[in-house]
Amino acid sequence: MEKMDNDLLKPLRKLVLMVFLLGALVVALMGGLLFMQFHPEIFIVGKDENDAIPNALVSEDIVRDGIHVATGLVAEKGYKTVISNCTNCHSADLIIQNRGTRERWVELIKWMQQTQGLWELGDNEEIIVSYLSEFYAPVQSGRRANLSGIEWYELSE
Repeated sequence: MEKMDNDLLKPLRKLVLMVFLLGALVVALMGGLLFMQFHPEIFIVGKDENDAIPNALVSEDIVRDGIHVATGLVAEKGYKTVISNCTNCHSADLIIQNRGTRERWVELIKWMQQTQGLWELGDNEEIIVSYLSEFYAPVQSGRRANLSGIEWYELSE
């Protein structure tokens, strides 16, 4: 009878040990995942602070090649005013994909104020319109512009 109990206890002990080790492994993996969740910067590899940075970790002030990384806007005079006033309601992508003359940008601002709840911009309106009309002006597409300012000459035969 005692031998029979030992024969049953041996596999049972192995099973308990396996369950314990498996549980310890699960706890260790969960701890690692939690650590990664709260400290993702440890796993970023790059030559400088701007290399290989996921969008979720992009600092608001990083500018690369003249472009504000977080928004994609041209990082020139007035862009911070545009970010603080325009991206409260919509993505900077909406600005980037639209192009307009100075008059068109003023029209859009007035439309947003009348229909979308945009506040009065005050002195910021001139900064915003100047920025947008300079960096997001219409671009010619399709056929090239007509040639002008060229002195033509007659070909002789």
